[in-house]
Amino acid sequence: MELLSPAGNVDKLKYCYTYGADAAYIGLKNFSLRVKADNFYQDEYKKVQELKAKFPGKRLHCALNISFHNDEIDRLLSEIDYFKQYPIDAFIVQDLGIVPILQKHFPGAELHLSTQASCMNREAVKMYKSIGFSRVVMGREASLKEIAEIKDAVPDMEIECFVHGAMCIAYAGRCLMSAYLNGRSAQSGFCSHTCRWDYDVMAPGKGEDIGKTIAQSGDLVLREHKRPDEYFPVYEGENFTAVLSSKDLCMIDHLAELKKAGVDSLKIEGRMKSVYYVAMITRAYRKALDALDGKLSQEEARPFIDELYKVSHRAFTTAFYFDKTEADKTVSGASDSPWELAAEISDALPAKEEEWILNKAAEMKKARDDEYNSMCQQAQDAFKLRVEKMPDKYLPYVEKVEGWKMYPLNPLNMIDKNTELELVSPDINGKKITQDDFKLVNPNTGEVYNWVCADHPCVIYTGQDIPYGTLLRSKNSGYVEGQIRDPGR
Repeated sequence: MELLSPAGNVDKLKYCYTYGADAAYIGLKNFSLRVKADNFYQDEYKKVQELKAKFPGKRLHCALNISFHNDEIDRLLSEIDYFKQYPIDAFIVQDLGIVPILQKHFPGAELHLSTQASCMNREAVKMYKSIGFSRVVMGREASLKEIAEIKDAVPDMEIECFVHGAMCIAYAGRCLMSAYLNGRSAQSGFCSHTCRWDYDVMAPGKGEDIGKTIAQSGDLVLREHKRPDEYFPVYEGENFTAVLSSKDLCMIDHLAELKKAGVDSLKIEGRMKSVYYVAMITRAYRKALDALDGKLSQEEARPFIDELYKVSHRAFTTAFYFDKTEADKTVSGASDSPWELAAEISDALPAKEEEWILNKAAEMKKARDDEYNSMCQQAQDAFKLRVEKMPDKYLPYVEKVEGWKMYPLNPLNMIDKNTELELVSPDINGKKITQDDFKLVNPNTGEVYNWVCADHPCVIYTGQDIPYGTLLRSKNSGYVEGQIRDPGR
């Protein structure tokens, strides 16, 4: 089975491929249902081409899955030549109006039917195959039994299914709540996730606490007039009210059942999720699939799979796959992660660049030492005092250490001498490193930082072996095991 991971930008695309995805799906600006993801535009096709060349055999799918208005069709046509610069293997679409356009201009690209099309029966699959689709992304309301029946009826149609991530409470994601409350249509990619907002139940004019007391009792339900026997519970906790917020999908323990049903591709949701999320979830499913295929043992895979549960998530469910009542259960809040992404690490610097930094550091150190030695005793004492009082201004300079290398480091959160750090990579589950194992260096001056944060130019100088795509993670100081975080909006 193919593993398909979400790439909201070029950076995430790199980690999809690095951490084990066979394919990744992206969105192009203004034509995807995740417009709040960074998406791809301008000259980023060059970086995508480079990544595809670096990872031969990896596939790239492009989501053009909005419902198109006439002006959006016109804009699509005007940007066709730009789109052709991306090495796209398949387009994910729901609007049949753009099918002839894509078939004309991208004859070598496959057509994949978006889950938004709600394809859930064999006759619909046959119809889509007849007009040129090679794959159907099943509607999330389909059960494994129904998927197996469809595969039996149309064996040469590829079946793709979501296996992990956030789910929409509405049928096939066709929700109007966001559009109604703040004018942002989910069907145009602007969903503001109003179902997960932090609501209060109130009784204006009846006393401040009456509404809250009723809601917290657990007795409050929603009932639609024409369905008098169906009740939708509303429960207000200390900091939230749950109405329509669905659980997160997780099928990592059921890959054998998916394979038996004939599923060809496993899709992870999350183009708006973080690099860390994409890397850890992709890696967990990669190891689980490799164990299923006998490429490694279950014991070898288990530590990587367990990391999936340490990434921030809502309560998990198997949704409609086994029992549709599972999908009806709502939830509020999410678990925190014990780890945060501290930094991204790139490939080791070429020897000449590393040598330049070391030479620059030696030159700057000599200049400072010469200036110090030229001072009288009183001035030297005053200088020492300034260094003690302003340690971040008068930083030490890096010196060569045999066997160490320098790697460009992109800090995303604060890293200082007290930060608990671990290296993670496709095959490193979490390797602790201490302050003795590395130095954080300014590549422009050769100075050794006491701390770094976002936008600091930095290389990490270390004797640790750092594979391609390694991430540096730090302990989340606010993490409390088992605690559910108030999500706000």
